[in-house]
Amino acid sequence: MAAPRRRRARAQAFDTTTTFVNVHGHRRAYRMCGSGPALLLLHGIGDSSASWVPLLRPLAERFTVIAPDLLGHGESDKPRADYSVGAFANGMRDLLDVLGIDRATVVGHSLGGGVAAQMAYQHPTRVERLVLVASGGVAREVNPVLRLAATPLADLGLPLLRFGPLKLGAMGLIELLRRSGTDLGRDAEELSQVLDALPDVAARGAFSRTLQSVVDWRGQVVTMLDRSYLTEAMPVLVVWGAHDAVIPVAHAQVAHDAMPGSRLEIFPDAGHFPHHQDPERFLELLLDFVDGSDAMRFERDRWRRLLRDGRDGANRVQWPTAPDDGQGVPSLDDLAHGHGNVVAVPS
Repeated sequence: MAAPRRRRARAQAFDTTTTFVNVHGHRRAYRMCGSGPALLLLHGIGDSSASWVPLLRPLAERFTVIAPDLLGHGESDKPRADYSVGAFANGMRDLLDVLGIDRATVVGHSLGGGVAAQMAYQHPTRVERLVLVASGGVAREVNPVLRLAATPLADLGLPLLRFGPLKLGAMGLIELLRRSGTDLGRDAEELSQVLDALPDVAARGAFSRTLQSVVDWRGQVVTMLDRSYLTEAMPVLVVWGAHDAVIPVAHAQVAHDAMPGSRLEIFPDAGHFPHHQDPERFLELLLDFVDGSDAMRFERDRWRRLLRDGRDGANRVQWPTAPDDGQGVPSLDDLAHGHGNVVAVPS
C-alpha cells in the first residue's frame, strides 16, 4: 500500500496552472507539466484544458503533458478568426513548435478528436499515436440540440442567455435531465459548464463559429472516414461511452472499422465524457495503449503509396463514384445499407 501513496504524493508536486504564450499575435493558454515523451490532450467544443486536469498529475509522472485551451476556448483569445478543424490542427502544430516539441501522442475528445485526426492527416510527422475519445468527425449523426445551435436561429437565441432568468431556466432544464436519469443527463455537469460561458459575447461568438464549421441543421459536415486509411501504420485507440447522447456510440465501431489495426474500448456506464466518468480506467487504458504500441515513424514512400492506392485499396468503407446527394457526410444508415455516398465492404 505504501507505493501508491508515494505515487500520489509525488504527483501532487506537478504544477497544472495555466500558462500563456502568443502565437500569431493571439494569446494561447495551456497547461504543461511532467517530463518524458510528449502527450497532447485536446478538449471538446465549449470546453477547456480544465477538462483534463484530474488526469494531468498522474500522466505527468511519465510524460510531458500539454493541455491547451483551443483558440476561442477557455482562457485563450477569442478573435473573429478561422475556427475550422484544419485551422485548429495547424494551431496545435505551431504551439508544439513554440514549446520545442517535435512529436507527440495526441489525445482528442469530441471536437478535439476531430482536430487530433486532422492533425495526423495534415502533419503526420508530428503525431506518434492517436487516441479518439467520443470523437467528432465520423458520421453525420449528432445531438439535435447542436444541430439547432448551428442554425442562424441560434444566433438570435444564444444572446438571450445573458439575461439571468433565461440562463437559470436553461440550467434548471439541465438539472432536470440529470435527475431524470437520461443519457444526456449523465453529462449534466459538463453541459452546465459550457452553458455558463455562453453569455460572454466573445465566447459565444467563438462557440458559434466553431460549431458552424463542423455541424449544420442536418448534422456533422466533416468526416475523417475518407482519409482514415492513412492511419495504416499509426497506433490508434478509439474510446467511447455506451450512453453517449451527443455523438452515438455506433460511431465508435465505424471509426474502428475504418482504421486498420485500431483498438476499440467502450465504457459501459459512461456518456460523452468517459475520461470524466471513469478516470481510473481511462488512465490505465491510455498507459497500456502507449506501452503496448510503437510510435509511428513517418515514411514518405509509404505515405505516397497509400495516397496512390487510395481508400478503396486499404479500407472496409468505400465511396463509389455515384453523384453526391447533397448530404456530404454519410449517416449510419448510409454506412449500414450502402445508400448515398457509401458502400459497406465486408472485411
